[in-house]
Amino acid sequence: MPDDNQNPEGNSEKPKGPIGRFLALPPDSVPKTFAVALTLCLIASMAVSAVAVALRPMQQENAARDKQVNILQVAGTYSPDIDVQDAFAAFEPKVLELETGEFTDQFDPTNFDDLAAADDPATSIALTDDPASIGRQSKFVTVYLLRDDAGDLSKVVLPIHGYGLWSTLYGFIALEANGNDIFGLQFYQHAETPGLGGEVDNPRWKALWRGKRLKDDAGELQITVAKTVPPAGADYHVDALSGSTLTSNGVDNMVRFWMGEQGYEPFLAKLKAGSI
Repeated sequence: MPDDNQNPEGNSEKPKGPIGRFLALPPDSVPKTFAVALTLCLIASMAVSAVAVALRPMQQENAARDKQVNILQVAGTYSPDIDVQDAFAAFEPKVLELETGEFTDQFDPTNFDDLAAADDPATSIALTDDPASIGRQSKFVTVYLLRDDAGDLSKVVLPIHGYGLWSTLYGFIALEANGNDIFGLQFYQHAETPGLGGEVDNPRWKALWRGKRLKDDAGELQITVAKTVPPAGADYHVDALSGSTLTSNGVDNMVRFWMGEQGYEPFLAKLKAGSI
């Protein structure tokens, strides 16, 4: 006699609970398809995150090396066969307070990030007069001093940035020890139009900067990026980029901003006086 508690022949127990009911669904059902897709997405996102975390130290190391290469290049001490770290060791990084033109030991120059400091109200100012279109300016920047074998100052490398046509251009300007003669200008990051504003990377255009002067004998800032030579003369003139007026204007505004009283002027005065 069959047990009253047994299911009739051919019937099986219905799955119990949400998990049981889900597992009992056909493989091609919408819920199962969605669940598989979601699981794959989660696994993929975790894998990408893990790779990103694992690669971060390498990316930071590459970024630091690229910065060092650009500083070496703008100062004229780079060649493809050198050891970058050894060559960069010749530079002395210093954190500079822009307002006073004095060095400060408030920050470690080996890891101080003036661009990050510009986002912090405690270490930056909001600009109302903003010809370089940078919004906020850090009160402190890291500059790089290069001395000759006798220990005398040879060059200084100063970070600059400002808006062009499509992007903010980030770069360095290298000055002779007198703080007035330009040795080089180089950008390491921008998104200007290739063949137009992107010609800021053209070695022939960058070479135009060498030997130009910032200020005249009266101490007036005269350096200009323009299509025509200014009244001050060719010593203060860099030809504008052909077909890229707005990028040229951006570079002009940027250089004049950073070399003027809102930027490095107090520091440049100390260089001129030979007190660095």
